[in-house]
Amino acid sequence: MTDATDLPLFLVADVGGTNTRCALARGAEVQAESIRRYRNDDFAGLPTVLKTYRDAMGATPDGACVAVAGPVADGVAELTNRDWSIDTVRLLAATGARAGAILNDLQAQGHALGHLAPDVCETVCTSAAPAREGAARLVIGVGTGFNAAPVHVTPTGRVVPPSEAGHANLPVRTEAELRLLTFVSTSHGFPSVEDVLSGRGLEQTYRWLASEAGASEERSAAEIMGSLDTDPRAEATVRQAVRMLGTVAGNLSLIHLPFGGVYMVGGVARALGPHLAGMGFADAFRDKGRFAGFMQNFAVHLVTDDHAALTGCAAHLNELAPTG
Repeated sequence: MTDATDLPLFLVADVGGTNTRCALARGAEVQAESIRRYRNDDFAGLPTVLKTYRDAMGATPDGACVAVAGPVADGVAELTNRDWSIDTVRLLAATGARAGAILNDLQAQGHALGHLAPDVCETVCTSAAPAREGAARLVIGVGTGFNAAPVHVTPTGRVVPPSEAGHANLPVRTEAELRLLTFVSTSHGFPSVEDVLSGRGLEQTYRWLASEAGASEERSAAEIMGSLDTDPRAEATVRQAVRMLGTVAGNLSLIHLPFGGVYMVGGVARALGPHLAGMGFADAFRDKGRFAGFMQNFAVHLVTDDHAALTGCAAHLNELAPTG
């Protein structure tokens, strides 16, 4: 049996707009006791965060990988909601690692699949047949923003292509959704999926529903989720989000054919989790006309592990530098 200390040591980080979480991993396993959270406002840039963590842990990692909430192109990541960037040269300099990788946060979630404990994946929709071995999977992230990424297993390793699915147009199925799309267009000039399916999307939908009633009330996403039993407008906001999530997830499933399953991740997805069954997610997911029966091929799961992106970074590095 391989001793854990024989496995490569990795420094991994999950970089959001507000916070950065760092951890050490042995092979594909994140060391839970090593996880630290840093407020981005306290640092000038990501390299400073990584160096601070490395110095605090006294670690010299074999490899380093960061998952960034923003687009990655040509080895450079740009955060969507913060004026930060990182490239491989700066990553290696900050961490002292010999090898490095930079991923979009949804790519990291895709690399985590298969390395998560079974009890952190709750089934939302069952499929008509067991997941096909080696079949494509789909990760959908709903949090500060929205994104999705397919996951493919190939003879040369796992491939998780980057994507910016949250900036595609909102789908429209009803007259009410058309009015919501118009409201979003008035506010932002373009009705993107992320404008409804995200934390700020909940807030915008609440404002739309208020405007429909001739009011101008506003609520934060946390206030909306905390007042479902006392505020009918909050309940209607979440119901709209659940059904829209079902529609969008169904559309993405038809595009990517994830016979290995759909996996929803992110803080807003987890907050919506208890309401998916009762507010029509499955019906909206499968509402595809003559392809409604075909949609039974896709199981949908909710990932409740908030550290899955860290696991994905470690798994990706471990695949790039196998031991044995």
